[in-house]
Amino acid sequence: MTKEKQQRRPVARSQGGLTMWNGMNISGLWRLMRSRPSIHWSRLHKFLPLPMTATFNSGMGALESLVYGKAIARTELTDPPLIVLGFWRSGTTLLQNLLSHDPQFGHLGLYQALFPWHFLLTETVAKKLTAPFVPKARPMDNMKVSWDAPQEDDIATAIMSQVSPYMFLSRPHDLQRFWKDLDFDSIPTSDLERYKTCLVHLLKKMTYKSQKRIMLKSPFHTFHVKTLLELFPDAKFIYIHRNPYHVIRSGCHLRRRMIEENTLGKPVFKNVEDEIIGTYQFAFERYEQDRDLIPNGNLHELCYENLEANPIKELGLAYETLELEGSTHLKQALLPELASLRRYKKNEFQDDPALVSRTYEELKSAFDRFGYPEPGTLSATVDTTKVAA
Repeated sequence: MTKEKQQRRPVARSQGGLTMWNGMNISGLWRLMRSRPSIHWSRLHKFLPLPMTATFNSGMGALESLVYGKAIARTELTDPPLIVLGFWRSGTTLLQNLLSHDPQFGHLGLYQALFPWHFLLTETVAKKLTAPFVPKARPMDNMKVSWDAPQEDDIATAIMSQVSPYMFLSRPHDLQRFWKDLDFDSIPTSDLERYKTCLVHLLKKMTYKSQKRIMLKSPFHTFHVKTLLELFPDAKFIYIHRNPYHVIRSGCHLRRRMIEENTLGKPVFKNVEDEIIGTYQFAFERYEQDRDLIPNGNLHELCYENLEANPIKELGLAYETLELEGSTHLKQALLPELASLRRYKKNEFQDDPALVSRTYEELKSAFDRFGYPEPGTLSATVDTTKVAA
């Protein structure tokens, strides 16, 4: 290992005041309070502004409805969305960022994700006034951040519907809260319908704003392919996978950073490794169960390691499988970005032999399914010939 790698540590920086709690309206804050979130005096600077921000969001949301409500209601989602699937830390953000360079796609920006109730009304002015206060990179890695940076739609739907595994950040000691919203088969019908309504409303707003085909990305969607197909039967999907050990190792870091930055109470890190491995197993099993529901030609599976090595080639293959036009435009847009992609520095972690062994033993089916090598040869290139069609 080089001296540079020995000295580098996983990134741990502040995200400032950018939390999803600040985007909730009054009804959303009421649901949050009814769930009895953990609150601690050391986090009062995160909690005390919420009544004021909720009132602002409700007021601006009502005003936006008056101005744009009828136009949004008339907006039709004529082009089925392109949806990025994959577990957290599998490369979904890299894939989303690359796809966002294709001019045919509209994506959800950070401001829109954090303020979904009124971005049509407030975005232009608010972004100009607040841009200097936006952190330059994410709290868990070196991925750049700006108000326009592509963002997970699950943040917006969590703010709007409070149906999301991210809601567990308000009660990090209550792991049942995290698991509850992962399985749509077990949540109340009213919660599921509220989530669907909010997602469709969000896509209509995005479509009204850009008049482009929508590209969505959220690891949350990997658990809910069936629901997405009910809403968007002709949707196209790209599923990205990565060596499960690297996913688990990085996922543990992500879990801790998300709790540290977003909880309103004391940070609690309960059974982090157990939870990340268990969640990955559930995600893998649910995807394997549901992927056959996707019509032929509407799903492409993509290897993160190959995408990182040759993004233009791998995206070209995805466009070919999904019969998407515009691969030439995307290639032209990505060529100037290749140098910065090569300079990007990923988090460096010390290998944990016990975690290596445990990950392989418990997730061997995923290693085999995607053609990744056994522990001890983790640096080897994935054997894509072993990946099932």
